[in-house]
Amino acid sequence: MTNKILDVIPQRYVLGVMGFFATTNTYAMRVVMNIAITQMTLQQAATHVDPNSCPGDEGSSSGNDTTTHITDPVYDWSESTKGLILSSFFYGYIVTHLPGGVLAEKWGGKHTLGIGILIGAVMTVLTPWILTATDGNWKILMITRIFIGFGQGTSNPAINSLLAKWVPLKERATIGTLVFGGSQMGTIICSAICGALIHVTKSWASVFYLFGGLGIIWYILWQILCYSSPQQHPFIGEKEKNYLKKEIEGISTKKPNTPWKAMLTSAPVWALVAAQAGHDWGFFTILTELPTYMSEVLKFNIKDNGLWNSLPYIVMWVCSLSSGKLCDWMIAKGYIKVTLARKIFTTLAAVGPSIFIMAASYAGCDKALTVGMFTISLFLTGPFYCGFKVNALDIAPNHAGILMAIVNGIGSITGCVVPYLAGALTEDHTLLQWRLVFWITGAVYVVTTIIFCIWGSGELQPWNDLSSCSSEDKYPIKNCSDDLKKESV
Repeated sequence: MTNKILDVIPQRYVLGVMGFFATTNTYAMRVVMNIAITQMTLQQAATHVDPNSCPGDEGSSSGNDTTTHITDPVYDWSESTKGLILSSFFYGYIVTHLPGGVLAEKWGGKHTLGIGILIGAVMTVLTPWILTATDGNWKILMITRIFIGFGQGTSNPAINSLLAKWVPLKERATIGTLVFGGSQMGTIICSAICGALIHVTKSWASVFYLFGGLGIIWYILWQILCYSSPQQHPFIGEKEKNYLKKEIEGISTKKPNTPWKAMLTSAPVWALVAAQAGHDWGFFTILTELPTYMSEVLKFNIKDNGLWNSLPYIVMWVCSLSSGKLCDWMIAKGYIKVTLARKIFTTLAAVGPSIFIMAASYAGCDKALTVGMFTISLFLTGPFYCGFKVNALDIAPNHAGILMAIVNGIGSITGCVVPYLAGALTEDHTLLQWRLVFWITGAVYVVTTIIFCIWGSGELQPWNDLSSCSSEDKYPIKNCSDDLKKESV
């Protein structure tokens, strides 16, 4: 009876759902500062008056009215300082990617992911208290955000390691899209709730308590329900365990050494890095700067800012789920090979957004048109999950955690650059200044996608498993050599 119940609820789906809530929590804790900072600070006087500036709505949160109804302390931070605060998360985020990948492979993805999110959740809850205790010291706030980044930097490598051990090829795009799609859901929930909660409570601190607390609750459930591999799971049914053992390809039951030289000289790896960096540049531009653009340029009040800011992520989430199913179906039916599928969906998720994000800067003060442009841009970003995001699982499932650490870690450097660059280029909040930011974003999207289309691959790489020169897998391991084996460390 027990085995029948366990077979009815496949544990890989439980892992997928909890992984979805993991990414939902990480992005909510990341985005909360992007929304809250518009109410934590006084608006700086512009050094140049834009004749094309947009008129404010009644009750707008822009201008000197930004913090009129806020009961918490507000701070006099410049645009450059706010850019540093927003980018500081990524300073820590980058650092723990590679250690996170190594820990996930050696220690297991369960604890690597869980403890990382717990650290971020605790620091998020403490953020308002730390600011109050230090009288709004923005450098201390940066350190706090760096620690949150430290914790979350392990998340993507750990998730990739877990997916490589739990998800067979024919479900990879669907479950991978579900899990990573939590980033949109976290952004949607945080954006929608933050504005309304701050409006009702008149407190920006409330949103940090809410989303940090939810992260702690997730950690408790994660420890109870999920495990690093099917072999370690005490509740998995025999039917599912045997199915996964048969279906998951290219995964060694041993803990393989990492072929650093082969990995770091692999063209598909660096093509994947380029795709990740291009996507991150565009996505972080919208993620970190759209709330500011809506507040300072379009003059949305805080309640409307949060609600309208969430709309693009809703359609992106819907598109990501549907495109994941479509991608898996096309591969399963044999209509396209894995490599072509990854390139097609990556291209759709880069070229389309680049066009509409640039077009948004020409919409002027038309709020509906501008939000519409950003919404279409993020809708077209959705296919990136079944494009390059799951590509590490295609080319090297044995090293998925470390490979994701390298790819996502390098890509996340853009998170340090984008907020500071945007802040430096838009000190006066003019439409022309923001247009330059969006054009740069479009150019980065296109160039990095071209690189991925030329050198990217969906085939299992020779260095995935150096212990054998033959394989009965769908994607045979070829060209193994003693030289490659010596490169493993």
